[in-house]
Amino acid sequence: MSTFRGTFRSHAARCSAAHSELQRQVDALTKQNLELRDELRASGVPLLEARRRSTVSLPTTLGPDPLGSVSTFGNISPLLADEETRAEFVSCKSHSAPLQQRLPSTPVVPSTPVLQQRLTSTPVTSPKGLPEKPAPSGEAAHPMDTTRGEEEVEEKQYLDGKVEQTLSDGRTIVTFPNGTKKEISADRKTITTRFYNGDVKKIYYYAEAQTTHTTYPNGVEVVQFPNKQTEKFHPDGSKETVFPDGTVTQLKGGREEIVFPDGTVVIVKRNGDKTILFSNGQKEIHTAQFKRREFPDGTVKTVYCNGCQETKYATGRIKVKDETGSVILDGKWSHPQTHRCA
Repeated sequence: MSTFRGTFRSHAARCSAAHSELQRQVDALTKQNLELRDELRASGVPLLEARRRSTVSLPTTLGPDPLGSVSTFGNISPLLADEETRAEFVSCKSHSAPLQQRLPSTPVVPSTPVLQQRLTSTPVTSPKGLPEKPAPSGEAAHPMDTTRGEEEVEEKQYLDGKVEQTLSDGRTIVTFPNGTKKEISADRKTITTRFYNGDVKKIYYYAEAQTTHTTYPNGVEVVQFPNKQTEKFHPDGSKETVFPDGTVTQLKGGREEIVFPDGTVVIVKRNGDKTILFSNGQKEIHTAQFKRREFPDGTVKTVYCNGCQETKYATGRIKVKDETGSVILDGKWSHPQTHRCA
């Protein structure tokens, strides 16, 4: 029993020494990584470019010893956040090799290519016995996440907090500091923006027709044609069209409204009646029975469907012409409506 206890204490001492040495190296790596990140932020150089420039590599394992396999650096969480990462060990097995053979003789220097390797979407396995850390409820799996089987091949971080990721399938994902994500397809024809509040905006480009189709979070769809004409479709069924010359048409509830660049407005009702408002103050009303124009001075001229014309002046004078253009009435009348030729 005493021999067993002595062997156990010896093994425990070796495990403790190895753990202390590894913890020291992890702390040193974490500190140096934070210093490198501060330097890169100050210089404004994207992190990925700096990682590519570095030529120092970090060994992925510490040796064939079981202790080394449990505490490989591949099992350390990626050093992406500005906080210390602590290695944890569940158990220590017996080791016959000396500690000097399990640890490198020279100090381990963190290399930026290894940091780049940690930024890939390859899942990092936790040490045996430790549960996986669950994702926060606000960061549930999302169709835009990079963990869909495609590896991340490039990442750039900018001083404004924006992160740009390029995946192996050609997609590009840009993450903004407020949580908004924009995904650009490999063919650059589709752009999907998912806002931090859950809204989604999608843009699709039809190369053959050179037309862009955009869907906004509120359900509005906008189609832009190569001739600069734009059509906007609203969820309530209304439609708005903007022509290259600035003319705007709106369709809503069976009513059409057209606004011309000179300020003229045409309103067409469901029954076909048309009202035209001119920029000079004149107004026209077109119905199946007549066409009427109202002038700013109060004059009203009406042409009926049978060709008869009636003109009312602001002074009370009325002039009536028959279908041949002959004047059949001209003067003031107290009840002019009784003399209309309609």
